[in-house]
Amino acid sequence: MVRSKGSVVFFATGNVNKFKEARKVLDGFGISVGMLRVKSVEIQSDSLEEVARASVVDAFGRCRRPIFVEDAGLFVDGLNGFPGPYAAYVYKTLGNAGLLKLMENVEARGARFESVLAYLSKELRAPVCFSGSVAGKVALSEGRKTGQGGFGFDPVFIPDGSTKTFAEMSVEEKNQVSHRAKALRKFAEWYTSLCRSGF
Repeated sequence: MVRSKGSVVFFATGNVNKFKEARKVLDGFGISVGMLRVKSVEIQSDSLEEVARASVVDAFGRCRRPIFVEDAGLFVDGLNGFPGPYAAYVYKTLGNAGLLKLMENVEARGARFESVLAYLSKELRAPVCFSGSVAGKVALSEGRKTGQGGFGFDPVFIPDGSTKTFAEMSVEEKNQVSHRAKALRKFAEWYTSLCRSGF
């Protein structure tokens, strides 16, 4: 695939698994992506978009390169949307076993993963955001890690229309339906249209 001039962006993340997913999606659009381990600020907010916007502004200020960040949350119906935007913190403190423990007597297992990608470069006055969402349910137990293994709450989330958890899927399978891949594709379509217009 012929790549557009200037179509190199950077993903500010310390999560190599997220980076691998992003690289596979963006490569399909001819966009090269590099991983930058920039420690950006992460504010506490009930809004994924607010968190992503603040993080990318901070990251851009540190590197001055075209950069994006991605923030995701798991919203569980039976827990009134918890952990939501605090999913990363809850995963670090409770893990999958802790989430399943909270849901031992919860019948409403519907859930959704949401993702917000925020991009910023010197050509823009403010971050541009793209979102993605996937509905599903919380499994009764951790799924076998027969795919790429997944990360975070992947072993306990089953997207609608599948019998597999995210952790049981290959990266390619997960990218067909995941919240993150949906946000990445929206960004990629926007970005490639800008490159074609000579922005």
